[in-house]
Amino acid sequence: MAGGLLADQIQGLGAVGLAQRLIGAELLVRGVGGTIIETEAYTQDDPASHSFRGPGRANAAMFGPPGHAYVYRSYGIHLCLNVVARPGEAALIRALLPQTGIEAMQMRRGRAPLCSGPGRLTEALGITPEDDGRAFDGAALYIALPEATPELLVGTRIGISKAQDRPWRFGLAGAKGLSRPFR
Repeated sequence: MAGGLLADQIQGLGAVGLAQRLIGAELLVRGVGGTIIETEAYTQDDPASHSFRGPGRANAAMFGPPGHAYVYRSYGIHLCLNVVARPGEAALIRALLPQTGIEAMQMRRGRAPLCSGPGRLTEALGITPEDDGRAFDGAALYIALPEATPELLVGTRIGISKAQDRPWRFGLAGAKGLSRPFR
């Protein structure tokens, strides 16, 4: 799996552009994964973003190089996987169409749905806190962007209390397994 999501492939894309570009991409985590069908964008000037107050120990990877993972624990319960667009900006991967290693995902999750929602997705894929800051270079984490941009659904982000009106949630039109329907 040489290649993958390299910084030059996303150069110039902010979080919104990256979140759109990731729809339809192939995501593999240690050989398990599928097609990304839902994302959200977060920027440094966004009060809902972990980067809003600047860099710190917990969000250091979000200020790291483009094409690397930013993994954080949400509500102290589940992990969430993001792709850094540029320092202080990232795209959250909200849902995935499972295609490779489904048995492993089922063993990790123990129940369906497998990858509908960021916490379920990271559990099914076996994301760990050690993945924070890792490159999507094919070693453990791999993303292959689609050649063409598929038809996108656009809506407001989910589960946040600030900047709720920003239309920075994107989904694959017609996909089954989105975390929530688009309006």
